[in-house]
Amino acid sequence: MLATHLTRTIPRLNTPGPKARAILERDRAVVSRAYGRVADFVMSHGLGSQVWDVDGNRYLDFMSGIAVNATGHSHPRVVRAIQEQAEKFLHISSDYYHESWVRLSERLNEIAPFAEPSSVFLGNSGTEAVEGAIKLARYHTGRPYFLGFIGGFHGRTLGSLGFTASKITQRRGFLPQREVIHVPYPYEYRPLLAMQPGEVDYGETVVNYIERVVFKNLVAPDEVAAVLVEPIQGEGGYVVPPASFFPRLRELCDRHGILLIVDEVQSGMGRTGKWWAIEHWGVEPDIVCTAKGIASGVPLGGFIARQSIATWPTGAHGNTYGGNPLAMVAALATMEVLENGGIQNAAEQGAYILSRLNEMAARHPSIGDVRGKGLMIGVEFVQDKATRMPNARLRDRIVELAFEHGLLIMGCGVSTMRIIPPLIITRPEVDEGLEIFEYAVTLAEEELMG
Repeated sequence: MLATHLTRTIPRLNTPGPKARAILERDRAVVSRAYGRVADFVMSHGLGSQVWDVDGNRYLDFMSGIAVNATGHSHPRVVRAIQEQAEKFLHISSDYYHESWVRLSERLNEIAPFAEPSSVFLGNSGTEAVEGAIKLARYHTGRPYFLGFIGGFHGRTLGSLGFTASKITQRRGFLPQREVIHVPYPYEYRPLLAMQPGEVDYGETVVNYIERVVFKNLVAPDEVAAVLVEPIQGEGGYVVPPASFFPRLRELCDRHGILLIVDEVQSGMGRTGKWWAIEHWGVEPDIVCTAKGIASGVPLGGFIARQSIATWPTGAHGNTYGGNPLAMVAALATMEVLENGGIQNAAEQGAYILSRLNEMAARHPSIGDVRGKGLMIGVEFVQDKATRMPNARLRDRIVELAFEHGLLIMGCGVSTMRIIPPLIITRPEVDEGLEIFEYAVTLAEEELMG
């Protein structure tokens, strides 16, 4: 029997329809199989937190293009800004100047998560942002090594791939740089290290491991240029670190002259209820990488560094599309929407969703952990709560069932579901999406857990 608390009958959608199937067939003939696809959703159009496929089926969007569509689909303010700019010019190259590029850099300087004036470099994507940040860190410090974290995801270009340690399929067959030393992330639900007497939480355990093991056995701290870390791990499972982790890590970096680079590609731009996730811990990084939600779907990425660190000379780094005018105005419009209610809505709706999911966890044996901040929320599925054994099969089945019943959602980590709707999502849309989600969880449990 389905759970009796559900308030309505949720219809099964006949998807994919004939138009979608025809496009899927054409796609398989010509598009690289390297892409990983979540569901056979062929989009026609979207508005806010809702999308429609080419056969007219409506869906709620709980994944927002992997946290890209921060202002939802086709927000009128963003669309208007792009249209107005397109009538003026589309490209001039980063060898010249234009005013919207300066304005966006000024805005990023204003919201940078550190007090010192900043230097902003803009490109096209998150992995480019990471590449630029690690190049600058190596140039500024003159040191060859970096620390990364198990479960981290920082991109797929070779420099970024050297830090990525989320899935072996992302690394197998490639040759990333070898100067990255990986350490456990403070993943309290699945710790790789044993806490020692006197340690306040698992965050302190990880920092102590870096100092007592890594710096004594693998690399001298004065050879480490930077630590690259996600304030909340994304692809690795939406893992929120314990309270002590970032303050202790910042202190460790300061003591050894190591730069702290935070990868806010997925967690930044208001996603967690603050401009930057690192602000939840009151720690100032040296460099912050951004992309995804910054321009509501127009490709844009970059990094913000303290001016005292940006010591490289003219020509040391570049990008043909850097400062692209369409991306600049889209980002400026996006930041206006976020500043005027979007970030606050993310905090409020996120707290509500976390509360609802914790109630849900008490009803469902497969939900082992619920965690997150703002609208960056993870639900980890297990075979049973006592052993915490991951249940990836059930998680994947929930993705399929949710799609069939009108909800776009996607997984991460080994067996975690990420809930990342647009920051402008409304409470009725949240309630509808959560109802479909629990319906899918119930069906999957009955099918796979008996």
